[in-house]
Amino acid sequence: MASKSFRPAWWLPGGHLQTLWPFFFSRGEAQSFERERLDLADGDFIDLDWDTQAPLDGPLVLVLHGLEGSSDSAYVRRLLPQLRNYGLRAVVMHFRGCSGESNRLRRAYHAGDSRDLDEVVARLHARNRAQRPVCTIGFSLGGNVLLKWLGETGSGNPLQAAAAISVPFDLHAAADRLERGLSRLYQSYLLRPLRAGQRRKQRERGIAPPLPMDELDRIRTLRVFDDRVTAPLHGFSGVDEYYTRSSSRPWLAHIATPTLLVHARNDPFLGPNGIPSPDELSPSILFELSDDGGHVGFVSGRYPWKTEPWLEKRIAEWLSAATRV
Repeated sequence: MASKSFRPAWWLPGGHLQTLWPFFFSRGEAQSFERERLDLADGDFIDLDWDTQAPLDGPLVLVLHGLEGSSDSAYVRRLLPQLRNYGLRAVVMHFRGCSGESNRLRRAYHAGDSRDLDEVVARLHARNRAQRPVCTIGFSLGGNVLLKWLGETGSGNPLQAAAAISVPFDLHAAADRLERGLSRLYQSYLLRPLRAGQRRKQRERGIAPPLPMDELDRIRTLRVFDDRVTAPLHGFSGVDEYYTRSSSRPWLAHIATPTLLVHARNDPFLGPNGIPSPDELSPSILFELSDDGGHVGFVSGRYPWKTEPWLEKRIAEWLSAATRV
C-alpha cells in the first residue's frame, strides 16, 4: 500500500464535496463512439462503445462503468482524453441493460457478475491479431466486478495491467455506509434509475420485476432492492448471499495481473471497515490510499475554474507505463 501524493483542492474539503463537484461541475465533453453489439452465448447482448478519436494501433483499454453508468458517465468523459494523450485506445463495455436498451433476458447485471467480463475479454483477445497490450479499468461497481474476475482468473487472463477506482470491496460494508448520514442521498439517487430500469424492461420486453410495481416504488434502500430484485433475478437466496459471494475483497490475494487501486478513506460509499488491509493484497497490487478524494472524485487545482484531472492522469500514466514493459 502507498499514500500517493494526491492533494485535494483547498476549496473542496471532505469526501462529499470531492464526490459531488465533478458530477455536477466537471462532467467533461461528450465523446464520440462507434457502437458494436456482441451477442452473448446465453442469447443476450453486450454493447461496446469504441472511442473514435483514439489511435487505432495503441494498447486497448476496456472500461467498466459503475452502477447504472454508461459511456456517457462523467468519469468516462473525463478519462478518455487522458487515455488518448498517452496513446491508449478505449472501449467502454456496458453492463446488460445500461446502453439505453433493455437486455433480452430476465436477468440483468450485478456487482459480482464476472462471467460477462470474461466472455468480452475472451472475444477481444481472440481478434487481437496484432497482439496489442490489453488493459482494463473499473469504476466503483465495475471495479468490484474487475477485481473479482482478476482474482478468479489469476495468471490465466490475457491482461497486461488493470486499474480499479473507488471500489466497494465489501458489499456488506458499502450497504451499511449508504444507509448512514448524508450518504443516504447517493442511495436515493441510485435507486431512481434502478426502479426506472425495471419499468422500462417490462415496457420494452414484457419482462416484469420479481415483485409488484407498487412494492418496487416503496423500496428506500439499496439493500432492500438487492434483496427483493437483484438477488432473485440472479439465483441468490437473498441479499446476504449476494453480497458475500459477490464482494471482491476475498479475491484480492489471488490477483496476478499488475493492478492499481485508487481509493480514499473518506469515500462516502464505503466505511473504513470495508477497506482491505495490506495483508489482504497480492504482491501484484499497488494500492494508493489517500485520506481525501471522495468517491471517483480526486479533484485538485488552485481554483474552481482551473481544476486538475489528477485521477484520470494517474490512471493513464499507470496503464501507459505498464504497457511499455
